[in-house]
Amino acid sequence: MSQRGRHELRSGGFTLIEVLVALVIVAVGMSALMGALSSSAKTVAYMQDKTFAEWVALNQIANVRIGLQQGQLPATGTTNGDIDMVNRTWHWRQDVVTSQVPGVVRIDVKVRPKEVKGGDDDSWYVTVSGIAGNSLGAPGTSASLINWDPSPQSGLNPPGSPGNPGNPGNPGNPGNPGNPGNPGNPGNPPGRNPNR
Repeated sequence: MSQRGRHELRSGGFTLIEVLVALVIVAVGMSALMGALSSSAKTVAYMQDKTFAEWVALNQIANVRIGLQQGQLPATGTTNGDIDMVNRTWHWRQDVVTSQVPGVVRIDVKVRPKEVKGGDDDSWYVTVSGIAGNSLGAPGTSASLINWDPSPQSGLNPPGSPGNPGNPGNPGNPGNPGNPGNPGNPGNPPGRNPNR
């Protein structure tokens, strides 16, 4: 066979080595792509589980609040339980602790899927905190749970004190002439605070 005939045969396709190298490159690329897709799917599933766990925790806090009578506080301590939600069983742990504010307790609820095993302080998917209390001001007052400093240097006065000018009033919305605004507390003239 002449030199020209060999060249024509060779230029007609790939050699076996070239095909094998191409297949190896495609296989490596596909395995990397599948690994990335698998990791992404696991992340999406984990985030979905975290969302459901947060719903379970929020529901537990709401159930505690709904179960209280007026002026009642939940009992402090730790409780555990399981609940079925979205075709899955969830394990929750609730810690009720007193806070620094009298009449207010903090409710911490930790949640994880029941099949996920872990200790008391690990493997929880979420921790949600809420409060419950019986320290409420009378309706229509600005009473608060803040410890007010009535000294003249602070510029703060306890709500309802003689030196509190109250709300000086909202002039109203100019587009709504029927809203005269809030006249404020008639204790002192608006804008004057004898403690300043």
